[in-house]
Amino acid sequence: MNPKLKDINVDYLFKAILCLETEEECYAFFDDLCTISELKALSQRLQVAKMLSDRRVYSDIVSQTGASTATISRVNRSLNYGSDGYAIVFGRMDEEE
Repeated sequence: MNPKLKDINVDYLFKAILCLETEEECYAFFDDLCTISELKALSQRLQVAKMLSDRRVYSDIVSQTGASTATISRVNRSLNYGSDGYAIVFGRMDEEE
């Protein structure tokens, strides 16, 4: 875990997210919490991460997501040197399918 991230407000946010039980509840909460642009940016990063983890090339990712190469590089750095959060999520999502 990144110690720069850890604080009482972030803890509260994560506890709130963990309380959500359905996709509809997630839509309601994130609609209230984020702007459309913020939510689109988060979802784009997640899609980029999934495509990178599936070994897709940058040009395919750019054309399918509209993400900049800078965003793709940042996400790739997180996949390679981050806290393995993407791997946890993708592993659990694969188990559900």
